[in-house]
Amino acid sequence: MHTPETHLTSETQAERERLADLFRDLSPEQWDTASLCTGWRVREVVAHMTMPFRTRPLSVIAGVLMAGFSFHRYADRDARSTARQESQAELVDLLRRNIDNPWQPPGAGGVGALSHDVIHGLDVTEPLGLPAPPSDRIALVLASASPRRARYFGVNLAGQRLTATDADVSVGEGANVVPMTAKDILLVITGRLPLDRAAASGR
Repeated sequence: MHTPETHLTSETQAERERLADLFRDLSPEQWDTASLCTGWRVREVVAHMTMPFRTRPLSVIAGVLMAGFSFHRYADRDARSTARQESQAELVDLLRRNIDNPWQPPGAGGVGALSHDVIHGLDVTEPLGLPAPPSDRIALVLASASPRRARYFGVNLAGQRLTATDADVSVGEGANVVPMTAKDILLVITGRLPLDRAAASGR
């Protein structure tokens, strides 16, 4: 039986396979390109994407404790350490071997797993000018998004409704409708792309 959760799983697997193919062919210069994640190069982002496949819950808890109860500090340390220790080929192979991995972020379900891969995938593909995921796949991520999530990333959507021009999805409930691609909506609400720049470009 094809359920929403199985659809999310198949889309997550397809995105991991797509990204593994793209990452495999990156040059050393691309591997060291600054990503959309502040302070991380492409190699740190890919290392972070593999973290769920390399770590166990108890080791994550211990790492967070050692990082002063900050998951973000722990994740940063883990990404930098792993990027130093593992080669490009090793990280890509790890991602590929875990295309079918059932990992989901605690409390976030299947859409959380898809969001993790799509968002961090864009952190790499956008600065490198590589293809983005299909708009319908991004729309699955946006379907669970909200102004509250945008505020988590420091983005204020008050009075705005971001409406995709290439998918049947929108974020926000404001009277001011701002059309843009699904990709740009996701980049805006995660703090990767300023709203005024996305709106002005009409992308």
